[in-house]
Amino acid sequence: MRAPVAILAMLGLAFAARADYPAVVPGGGLAFPADEGAHPEYRTEWWYVTGWLAGPNGKPLGFQVTFFRSRPAADDANPSAFAARQVLIGHAALSDPALGHALHAERIARAGFGLADAGIGATAVSVGGWQLAAQGDSFVTAVTAADFAFRLNLARTGPPVANGQGGYSQKGPAPASASRYYSIPGLRVTGEIVRSGHRERVTGEAWLDHEWSSAYLDADSVGWDWIGLNLADGGSLMAFRIRDRAGNARWAGGTLRRPGGAIEVFAPADIGLRPLRVWRSPHTAISWPVAVGIRAGALDFTLQPLLDDQESDSRLTTGAVYWEGAVEARAGGRTIGRGYLELTGYGEPLRLR
Repeated sequence: MRAPVAILAMLGLAFAARADYPAVVPGGGLAFPADEGAHPEYRTEWWYVTGWLAGPNGKPLGFQVTFFRSRPAADDANPSAFAARQVLIGHAALSDPALGHALHAERIARAGFGLADAGIGATAVSVGGWQLAAQGDSFVTAVTAADFAFRLNLARTGPPVANGQGGYSQKGPAPASASRYYSIPGLRVTGEIVRSGHRERVTGEAWLDHEWSSAYLDADSVGWDWIGLNLADGGSLMAFRIRDRAGNARWAGGTLRRPGGAIEVFAPADIGLRPLRVWRSPHTAISWPVAVGIRAGALDFTLQPLLDDQESDSRLTTGAVYWEGAVEARAGGRTIGRGYLELTGYGEPLRLR
């Protein structure tokens, strides 16, 4: 599901309702590879890559790179080349237990002038020199920040997985609260990272989410909990819970891909989340449930973070603080998968106006 969509704060642009934001409606399905590119008529869109890496010493690292595209409530008829018709944001993070906290960086720019772009028809997004692009049967992502850099090749090992009903992913009781959403799990990662001037070859496994919407959270929803797991048996699991003002589940859903490719779509009643341990951030004083128990259909397991301090303060670009962290799924005393947990709306509700 993904991504702090409080993008209304970007560049000081308030989102007003506009009649020409298209709605996401049931049916229609997904078309590949065209839907891997941008959908600029929709209000909000993101490409989200998360994964686990290991270098020559075998010690695990987590990484995240995200590109957001937003269509502000500007007048498209404005002839000025400086009009902000599309805004692009990039977030990147590297989680290293040896540091005790995640490293973060962010970028923001309006589309055009060679500063940022989101291509149509194939994945090709960039902002401030960062990029995520499709190349044959792989994606390539490159990020250079003050404290770290990485260039990674993400090779596909299977087809995209449509979430919800054929890619229509409902996010609340009203059908209009929805997104178009698919995932590409099981990406095989090779490449390098750079820290403190030291270059290190890495390998690993990653997950790509792509989602677009014009009406995501309704007025009674404050945020969500999301997981994307590459399972040890070769399958994958995506699950989410939308929370109401009391912290209860307002909506939920998920998709299980079994090793042979069979898909099971979960209804709201099939998903449960129970906090097991809370970490209070020394940076923002927000309390995050970083260890949780998950029920997804017949699956029941716990998630344990690679490290607690994986909070991302992106108020300069998206207006939101969220927790995005590498987690390990455990059941019956063994590891059954690895992936990422995302938590939003715990400090203050996300707002989409």
